[in-house]
Amino acid sequence: MSLLHQDTPEEIDDAARGEAFTKGSSHVVWASVMAAVVVTVSIAAFVIAGEKPPAATGEIVQVWAHPMHVETSGLDANGAPMPKQSFDQVLVFSLVRLHNQGKDPLFLHQVVTNASIGDGIRSSYAASAPDFDRTFVVYPELKITHGKALPIEFTLDPGQTLEGEIVSSFRMSRQEWEARKGLSFTFAFRYQPNLVLEPHAAAVEQ
Repeated sequence: MSLLHQDTPEEIDDAARGEAFTKGSSHVVWASVMAAVVVTVSIAAFVIAGEKPPAATGEIVQVWAHPMHVETSGLDANGAPMPKQSFDQVLVFSLVRLHNQGKDPLFLHQVVTNASIGDGIRSSYAASAPDFDRTFVVYPELKITHGKALPIEFTLDPGQTLEGEIVSSFRMSRQEWEARKGLSFTFAFRYQPNLVLEPHAAAVEQ
């Protein structure tokens, strides 16, 4: 380009328009970023405000385990002969405390004990209150304190706390039980998420 060449007015106007367009684009980008941030913050605030604490809370106060070797009598309930069976079994007793911190009743309908054995989980339904009491009749050698059974089918009113004992049975050896990797309890409520609790103290073997 010659040193004598001068920009024409049209060229100057085009350059000015280009600079103005660039500035305008940066403003648009910045405004878009700010809008996205505002929307994100608003959504997060809405989600946090909408979160509610769980209606059901609880605690596994104590756990007792009773490993045993079982051999059936060879007679059925009517006294007729039947093949004998023998197997290893672990009875897991737990003292449970549940609380309804919500505004509506909670309908407990199922309790499951979960033991992590090896690479899997074995689960056992907790016995009903009558079967819990019957356990101490069938196995009089139990050294575990016979406390009040936790009712499995129960309505927990707002603000109410329920405490009681449950028992679950696992067909496993003492060695398998002692080698477990974890223990948890699932409390199923109708129309509500399950409540899963883990004991804070180690199980006491009796």
